[in-house]
Amino acid sequence: MSGPQRIEINEVGPRDGLQIEQAMVATDDKVAFVDALSACGFARIEVTSFTSPKAIPALADAQEVMRRIARRPGVIYTALIPNIRGLERALEVGVDEMNLVMSCSETHNRANLRMTREQSFAELAGILRLAVEAGKPCNVSLSTAFGCPFDGEVAASDVMALAQRLAQAGAQGITLCDTTGMAYPTQVAQLCERFQRELPATALTVHLHNTRGMALANAMAAWQTGVWRFDAAAGGLGGCPYAPGASGNVNTEELVHMFECMGVQTGVTLTRLLDIVRALPQLVQRGLSNALVTAGPRLTTHQPPAWLAERFPAA
Repeated sequence: MSGPQRIEINEVGPRDGLQIEQAMVATDDKVAFVDALSACGFARIEVTSFTSPKAIPALADAQEVMRRIARRPGVIYTALIPNIRGLERALEVGVDEMNLVMSCSETHNRANLRMTREQSFAELAGILRLAVEAGKPCNVSLSTAFGCPFDGEVAASDVMALAQRLAQAGAQGITLCDTTGMAYPTQVAQLCERFQRELPATALTVHLHNTRGMALANAMAAWQTGVWRFDAAAGGLGGCPYAPGASGNVNTEELVHMFECMGVQTGVTLTRLLDIVRALPQLVQRGLSNALVTAGPRLTTHQPPAWLAERFPAA
């Protein structure tokens, strides 16, 4: 089964990636990071989060970063919006699209957002109403859509009920998030098929983590059902602080490489992206393990052993 011949990638490294790094990244370096990503051809870039600086000190400079980035035509610059005050701050600096978040599981929502799911829904409904009035589109990311590290399995019917309520409240898009890397391919395919069947007018994005090594397999499963929008983070940065053992997002460069090998267009220039990834250890001040950077793209060629010319001289 084949999927769409072109996909869109939302690069979330500047927000999802940097928010949990131990090293504080300077504002100048964040702006340079986003600007470099803009030159790669991404459809969307999640630049920052308008969360309280006390909650996430690493992104305390959200408004300054948004003001200073060089916006490229055709790129949608998004930000995470946790509350109405965050929306007000985002509107002041012209964020293109708002990304809201809540969890499908009760315990994770309480741990991550300090609210019950119903309290979160009420908060998001208020943000959606104001954003619609301001003419700004909103996407809602549903964490733990494929499993919760505290509650275990999350019923697909619970995920869909929440997605439907949010769509009715004004969300133009929904992201199904494998926050904890618990998803597996047949589960991803089933939920994506059901979502597209029951909410055909709502844009669907899939957000994957590679905690158990299945991120690319899950991306393939989603794509085969018709999904064409994916979140990813350069270098596999990111991870949920309230997901024990969780690792980073699916690597953007690996996602791009896989789909382009299959003839699926991503719009992203892989060579430019790999240059950015090679510089990430210096940006975040820690080593990163990256098989694609080490081995190079599939058709990377190397000089053959010198002794071959002696043993097999040219005719």
